[in-house]
Amino acid sequence: MAPELNHTLLQGFEWNLPADQKHYQRLEKALSNLQSIGIDALWIPPACKAAGGADTNGYDIYDLYDLGEFEQKNSRSTKWGSKEDLLALSKAAQKAQIGLYFDAVLNHKAGADRKEKCRVQAVDQDDRTKDVGEPFEMEAWLGFDFSGRGDKYSKQKYHWDHFSGTDYDAGNDKTGIFRILGDNKHWSSSVGDESGNADFLMFADIDYSHPEVINDVINWGVWVVKELNLKGFRFDACQHFSERFTNEFVAALEKEFGKQSLFLVGEFWSGDVKEMTSYLDAMHHRYSLFDSPLVYNFNRLSTQENADLRTVFDKSLVQARPQQAVTVVMNHDTQPGQTVATHIEGFFKPLAYALILLREQGYPCVFWGDLYGMQGERAEPPSCGGQLAHLILARHLYAYGQQEDYWDNPNCIGFVRRGTAEHHAGLACVMSNTGPGQIRMAVGDLHRGQTWTDVLGWETGEVVIDDEGYGMFPCSGTSVSVWVRKDAEGRDRFGKL
Repeated sequence: MAPELNHTLLQGFEWNLPADQKHYQRLEKALSNLQSIGIDALWIPPACKAAGGADTNGYDIYDLYDLGEFEQKNSRSTKWGSKEDLLALSKAAQKAQIGLYFDAVLNHKAGADRKEKCRVQAVDQDDRTKDVGEPFEMEAWLGFDFSGRGDKYSKQKYHWDHFSGTDYDAGNDKTGIFRILGDNKHWSSSVGDESGNADFLMFADIDYSHPEVINDVINWGVWVVKELNLKGFRFDACQHFSERFTNEFVAALEKEFGKQSLFLVGEFWSGDVKEMTSYLDAMHHRYSLFDSPLVYNFNRLSTQENADLRTVFDKSLVQARPQQAVTVVMNHDTQPGQTVATHIEGFFKPLAYALILLREQGYPCVFWGDLYGMQGERAEPPSCGGQLAHLILARHLYAYGQQEDYWDNPNCIGFVRRGTAEHHAGLACVMSNTGPGQIRMAVGDLHRGQTWTDVLGWETGEVVIDDEGYGMFPCSGTSVSVWVRKDAEGRDRFGKL
């Protein structure tokens, strides 16, 4: 039996990629290199037809069942490519043993085909539990016919009663937040409490108490897994739509495909780890969340002078629930100008990536924009001085076995991984957010007499492990070093990626 390897996820897109309908082709061409450094899962961008057709990223979702197959919204393909390209990517990913995770945007719909009349109640934008004025009838863009697709894959059309709220009064050309009225219609009670009730986020808010909606979206989930041979889902804005429905959706997937057959992770931006663990408790299935408190910690540590590195995991999800934490440094939401107002200084990214990639706890997700660079008006080159691929490879080859921390100094911390019988090399990692530092750490007497060097090449010296299994491992100022036996298996691959 082959030894168990570390798992690493790549978010396979960034916000400002060109709308050239060729990104699935780019991803397919990248698969071989990604597999070689240890990427075994790929989070693909929203693949459903958007209101903006091929011009927007897909979070303005129009039709769940149109994966770039039908002429709708002035385009057949999505921004990322055609369905044929997507199917080719799926086939190639399967061959490369890289699982595809689908970005499921289930909270809302946008780009309705026609207006419908309905009764609504305006609510306070800062507290959606508070009504403003009296109920009234208005015209809203709430009729979805999907005429380009017709009844293929699903006959379900969407009307005003399939939604719980909207943000535009088309008859009077006014924006706001309007709760749609009807028999037993109300905001969902099983959502976050942001703005009083987090059910409404944007566009036409889907009502997951409606049985036709429940059936249609569950049918879509089963269909899209089979259509693309998916290995998981990333749920967009999961605290904004019904936990009860999400549990039903997951239960249906488990019934169809078996428990633990799909990896499921939700986007839940919160700085409160207790709020996140409460959500996880309400999900009675195998489910994870992106560790947003850890991202906020990275932001704090990278922007405060002489910050205490030992606090990096304080009140993070990976500290509270390591088996349910997907750790990230950055994603499309934290890019400049996007929805999450947090920023990680460039010098800190190698430290942050070393902390999520080389340690035992958490499931790391690497960002496309950090690995390949970001485009657009605020373009940035690849992060970590172009060394992020080497950190991913170091995880793949060496980040195994017993972990021991050396966190005595607030500005220079280190840890070791001592290896296993199958992956015996191990590693030692040291980082500093001020000046140069060094830490004497024990990598184990099995390594005595060995000569270790920094796989990143930022430290050019050598460390000889003494008879007690200790070495004095240095790192440069505001930097990180990753030490491994200089003749360990795979060392010849570093410096060539």
